Amino acid sequence: GIGGAFQYGLQVSIINSPAEYIKSFIHETWLKRYGSSPSEEIITLVWSFVVSIYSIGGLLGSLSAGCLSVRFGRKKAMLFTNIPALLSATLMGLSRLCGSFEMIIAGRLFSGVCGGLALNIHLMYAGECAPRKLRGLIAITASTATAIGKFVGFALGLREVLGVDALWPILMAVNALPALVQLLTLPFFPDSPRYLLIDKKDKEGCI
Repeated sequence: GIGGAFQYGLQVSIINSPAEYIKSFIHETWLKRYGSSPSEEIITLVWSFVVSIYSIGGLLGSLSAGCLSVRFGRKKAMLFTNIPALLSATLMGLSRLCGSFEMIIAGRLFSGVCGGLALNIHLMYAGECAPRKLRGLIAITASTATAIGKFVGFALGLREVLGVDALWPILMAVNALPALVQLLTLPFFPDSPRYLLIDKKDKEGCI
C-alpha cells in the first residue's frame, strides 16, 4: 500500500495547502517572462490545469494498468509505477528553481499516471497474493492506504510542517519518499500466484 493506493491519497490531498503559493509563483513567473502581470483569468486557467491534469494522468495510468500487469507481472508493474512518481517529484521539486510552472503541470500529469497505475495494480496484486480467508480484509487495505495518504498529505501541508511559501516545492516532491521505500522493499516480495500460473504457466512457481 505504501507505493500503491497511498500515492493516490497523498496526491489528492497534498495540492490543497500550497494553492495560494503556487498561484503567486505563476504570477511571478509570468511577470518575469513577459514583463506584464497576468490577469486573474489566466492565473485561474493555469491553476485549473495544475489541478485537473492529475485526473487525465490517472485515466492514462488506469488504462495501462491491465496491460502492464499481464505483460510484466503484478510485482514488476508495481515497481514500474515508481518511475512516473519519481519523475513527478523531480519536476515539481525543481519547478521553482527553474522558474517554470509548466514543470508543475507535467509533474502532476506524471503523478496522476502513478496514482492510476498504483491504485489498480495494488488491488490486483494484494487480492491475488492473499489467502482465501483473508482476501476481503486484504482488499480493504487499498481504502486504508488511500485514507492514510490523504491524512499524511493534509498533515504535511500544515504551516508548522511544509505548508509555507519557502517549502512548497518540497511538499510537492514528497511522493518520492514512498516511491523509494517501495523500490527498496518490493523486490523481496513474492509475485502473484495467479500471474505465475495463468500468464507464465509456471505451476511450480505458483505452488
